[in-house]
Amino acid sequence: MMYASNAAVQRASQYTRPLELTAPAEVNVKATAYVPFKVAIEWLVALVFFIPVAIVLAILGLAVSLTSPGGAFYRQRRVGRNGKVFDMIKLRTMVANCEERTGAVWSGPGDPRVTPVGRLLRDTHLDELPQLLNVLRGEMCIIGPRPERPEIVPELAATIPNYMDRLAVRPGLTGLAQVQLPPDLSELDVRRKLAYDRFYIEHANLLLDLRIVVSTCLFMFASALEALRFAVVRTYGRRVEAVYATTALLEKA
Repeated sequence: MMYASNAAVQRASQYTRPLELTAPAEVNVKATAYVPFKVAIEWLVALVFFIPVAIVLAILGLAVSLTSPGGAFYRQRRVGRNGKVFDMIKLRTMVANCEERTGAVWSGPGDPRVTPVGRLLRDTHLDELPQLLNVLRGEMCIIGPRPERPEIVPELAATIPNYMDRLAVRPGLTGLAQVQLPPDLSELDVRRKLAYDRFYIEHANLLLDLRIVVSTCLFMFASALEALRFAVVRTYGRRVEAVYATTALLEKA
């Protein structure tokens, strides 16, 4: 995670307010005419699937509550279209109140804050399903750039040219960048995803959206198989680690 100067962050923090009230010229990308139709179509899709998804969420929420202290769901502030901040709903995948000490930071591989059930939810991206409610509330779409946190946006806007362009459309549950690239771990990762986000905004169409949906479904299915592959023998791995952790077999050279 990079850190901009305090002055740069202070200048960029204006962008977390609605852009139409501050600097709309900072958005240097124009969405296609298809976007308004896409918003309506995805709202209807979210409405149709909300009840069956709610049943799945009830089961997953129970699993979260039974395996770690704390609520099953939580709200996290994110930056949406035109810089409007909203509360994004997610299934809890980390220990409760984990950011009281660390503040807003990206989660990386092997993050100790992630619970066992949370790891499965993250690997399969099932923790994002509650955001169908955000779609119905008009805060998100099914497909679009993933929303970032308002605590982090000023730093990114201060160091990455045209970063605010991704706020020209509503954020999404999935997107072109998400099915093509790994999670962000550095500024370079953010810059690459911004290129994908800008391309999607300028070239959004029904065929592209259908391809992203198919790719997302395949990704979730593959992730579920991968998680299951490890789960089948995970207990044996833990036994090996417990028995031999203090022996020379696992000592670093």
